[in-house]
This record gives sequence, structure tokens and C-alpha cells, in this order.
Amino acid sequence: MLTTFLQALPEGIGQVDAAALLQESQEKTFSIIDLAVKGGWLMIVLLILSIIAIYIFGKKWWMIRKAGQIDKNFMNEIRDLIHEGKIKTALDLCQKYDSPVARLVEKGIERIGRPLPDIQAAVENMGNVEVARLEKGLPMLATISGGAPMIGFLGTVTGMIRAFFNMANAGNNIDVALLSGGIYEAMVTTVGGLFVGIIAYFGYNFLSSRISNLVFKMENVTIDFMDLLHEPAEGEDFDNAQKA
Repeated sequence: MLTTFLQALPEGIGQVDAAALLQESQEKTFSIIDLAVKGGWLMIVLLILSIIAIYIFGKKWWMIRKAGQIDKNFMNEIRDLIHEGKIKTALDLCQKYDSPVARLVEKGIERIGRPLPDIQAAVENMGNVEVARLEKGLPMLATISGGAPMIGFLGTVTGMIRAFFNMANAGNNIDVALLSGGIYEAMVTTVGGLFVGIIAYFGYNFLSSRISNLVFKMENVTIDFMDLLHEPAEGEDFDNAQKA
């Protein structure tokens, strides 16, 4: 369209060179990669941090999602098996589900026969282990969310220093091209740092909320399991009523 427009211009208007204008318009366009290159070596650091953040987020999201998947009738089946005295079958059912909730119940079933405080302590300790396993990697994600913007601001400072250094060495022959490199580095690293930091920040808070929901579910299961151990076995309540 630009070529057609230039061809339609009158011949006497400055003898415009269509090819030169087309080349100039193409030079003004740039890609994200070209923009990142202008940021210098700090953009490589930010790229590595972004890859680490995405890897941690994807891995933890999949782990938390898998950990929260368990049959709604799981505790009902466990209750029936324990009341029937089928402890081995209850343990096999727990091992069938690869989830923190199932491992909590499995640890409690293994302690059946011991005092209830000991069983509760074992279940709670297992819960702490599972929570620590779920939260592994989140501190790194939090560090990236806070450190990436700081690295971006570092690039801002170094870029402006380079721009003023070039200006000072140029003397009276100051050219915009001398400043553009440093200013590009300053602005691009700032944007890159903020971008990586925002992604890591939202990812960290999202995963933390999912873990909090899972911990709440684990606490409910712990309460249900301890209540289960206080329930009378099948037929025991009927026998007690007959004796009374």
C-alpha cells in the first residue's frame, strides 16, 4: 500500500524515493528478541530465572493437583473396613491412592492398637512431612518474584551509567546514537525484571492458596480418622445396650 501511495504522488514533490522510505519503515520495526538483545547480559539472567519459575510452577501445580484427587467415599470405605477388622485391606486401599490424605490415614492405621494420643501424634507428624514436601520449591519461586525486579532495576542503573559515560566521552559531539544503547538497556531490563517478577509472584500466591486448601482437607481427614477410632466396632453398641 505504501508503494502504491508513493506512485500516486505528483512527480514534482521533492522527488521522493519510494525504496528509501520503504527501507526506513522496515528499520523502525523490531521483534521481542531484538528488544531483549538490547537489554544486555542481564536479560540472560532474567531468562534463566523465568525458565526456573515456569518449571517450578508447572511441577508443583501438577503435584498439588494430583495430591487433591481422591475418592469421596474413601473415608467411608476405611470406616467400614476398620469396623469389620480388615486392617490389611484398609492399608491396601490407602496404598492404592498416591496422595497425602491416603498416607495420613495409612500412618494412623499402622498405629492402631496404641494409645490414641500416640496415633494422633503420628498422623500429625506425617501431615507435617507431606506439607513440607508440597511446599518444597516455593521459597525459590518467592525469591524470583522479589529478585527479578531488583535485577531489572540493576540493569536500569547500569544502562543509564553507560549512557552518561558515552555522553561524557563524546564531549561536544553528542549524538543520540551514543545514548540509545544505554537507555535501551535501562528500559528493557526494567520491563524484563518486572515481567518475570509478576509471573513468579502470581504463581507463588496461586500455589500457596492451593496448598492451603489441601492442608485444610488433610486436617479434616485427621479429625474424621480420630473420630473413627472413637467409634464402637460393629455390634459393640448393640451388645452394650443389651447389657444395660
